[in-house]
Amino acid sequence: MTEPLRDRARRATGWRLRMNGESRPHYVVCGADPLAYWVVRALLATELDTGRVRITLVVPERRRSEGPDGRDVDGIQVVRADRLDEATFRRAGLAGADGLALLHQDDVGNMHAALCAQEVEPRLRLVVRMFNTSLANGLRQLFPDSAVLSDASMAAPAFVAAALGEVAPTHFRHGGRTLYVARRVDVRPQDVVCGVADTGDPARARVLPADETTADVVLAEATGQPPGTELAARRLVRARRRRRPVAVLLRAARSFATRKIGIAVLVLLALIALLGWLNAGAAQVDWADALYLTLVTTLTGEDPDVTKPVAAQVMQVVLNLAGLALIPLITAVVVDGIVNARLALHAGRIQPHRSGHVVVVGLGNIGTRVMAQLNDFGVEVVAIDRTPDARGASLAHRLGVAVVVGDAALEETLRSASVETCQALVVVSTDDGVNLRAALNGRGLNPDLRVVLRLFDGDFAERIQKAFDIGISRSVSYLAAPSFAAALLDRAVIATIPVGRHALLVTEVPVAAGSPLDGRPLSAVAHPGEVRLLAYTRAGQKADWSADPRLVITAGDRLTVVARRAGLTALLRETTPPPPDHLPDDPVGPPSPRSGGD
Repeated sequence: MTEPLRDRARRATGWRLRMNGESRPHYVVCGADPLAYWVVRALLATELDTGRVRITLVVPERRRSEGPDGRDVDGIQVVRADRLDEATFRRAGLAGADGLALLHQDDVGNMHAALCAQEVEPRLRLVVRMFNTSLANGLRQLFPDSAVLSDASMAAPAFVAAALGEVAPTHFRHGGRTLYVARRVDVRPQDVVCGVADTGDPARARVLPADETTADVVLAEATGQPPGTELAARRLVRARRRRRPVAVLLRAARSFATRKIGIAVLVLLALIALLGWLNAGAAQVDWADALYLTLVTTLTGEDPDVTKPVAAQVMQVVLNLAGLALIPLITAVVVDGIVNARLALHAGRIQPHRSGHVVVVGLGNIGTRVMAQLNDFGVEVVAIDRTPDARGASLAHRLGVAVVVGDAALEETLRSASVETCQALVVVSTDDGVNLRAALNGRGLNPDLRVVLRLFDGDFAERIQKAFDIGISRSVSYLAAPSFAAALLDRAVIATIPVGRHALLVTEVPVAAGSPLDGRPLSAVAHPGEVRLLAYTRAGQKADWSADPRLVITAGDRLTVVARRAGLTALLRETTPPPPDHLPDDPVGPPSPRSGGD
């Protein structure tokens, strides 16, 4: 038997064992939000269609968010448990599993779950979602065979770039070249590697178009020029201007006292002015003397004078009574104003009227990252959160970022942050309803406002784009899920390129012996709108970035591609051997040219 035939026989035997459920790779995913849903979907798209893996999803007894969390996805096993301990992991079949993804938003809880999982299965590939970098470093030391990822860190640059009106600042190094995403007009023609997307119509961006010359967003080689996001931030900082301090004083005066006390003071002052005018007429003095007599009589009283006319005596008594009422009201105004001013300063409602800044709604994981990165660029930021002790509030105070405490869905809160004159509104709270109302109210204050809207429901986001002409809406979970799924499968996703609501993946795919692409020309790799070949690497050689499309692919070659999820799934089928159920009864016979998943 020749070597290739023996290899084919071993593959067929191993496949039959997996199909019997004895050695199929098993992955356990623990989560309670859309990230778990998208990771499961990514695993299903790349593996389950060929029957090679089992997926077990561990979710709480009750849903913890309005968005999907994966429990309703077909083709997986679901285990419901509110606590991730050894008993739960044993119920999920973690013993003998190949990988575990801990995707809850609680960093400490994820670390505790990782320690419990180690007791059940010591030799386990671990993928953990972490926000705190110090905890992430500690987890890597405890579990060398682990991947600690932050969905906020992955998605934040895309939100920052969108807020500045630029493409996502994706950059990576591969094959001896540093590549980054940019607009075609911002790079030299000789630096363009390939076209990525045509975004002429923001509502219908076309990714990987067949005619690369139509793509205005490209993948280019770095030549020492700063990326577009940094340039946009510099322009914004130079153009930023503040309004005069008088506006600040007027806004402070309006919030100094409550409405009822202010009305009472105004009514009493009007009454004193009327009585002063009548008193001046009775005493037959000019307006200056009348003002003096009225103020002295009202505030301090006056010695009684029985020789005065009766009308003047009546006016004097009434003015003294008005003075008795005015002094407590003045005291109330001062006390109420001081209390209101302190509360307003603490809540951030008294703010200078800004212009050209960026307003970030929601100081959770993603909002904190966006705020920090904008601040690093030198862009003025105003943050809004409904709670004063939000996750990113302490960092905002350290960075000197103004924080407005209130409901971002209310127009009053948005006005406090000067949304009507801001550069962009980045709405990234965890409540789709609040996010949408904040975006629409922001547009109501400023029809030309650039809105970067985070919505968990992808279908809902697309409908909102069309209905309200909000050109940018992104899902953090959708952008980050491919990297989590690839880490769980021990595959390397080189980079993720967000384009609108699309997520393009840059990855290197090996070609296996006996796969459909083995022996075919390079031209068979690219598919417009789905897959584009970037580089071709033969075993033991350097990457060729301008390979002849007539070259024949052989087993062991590696293909560096940029692809959509569906395109990458199809390419993985083309670069792996066909499933054994398409092999004849003799395991060493010729394989079918197509996989059963097609």
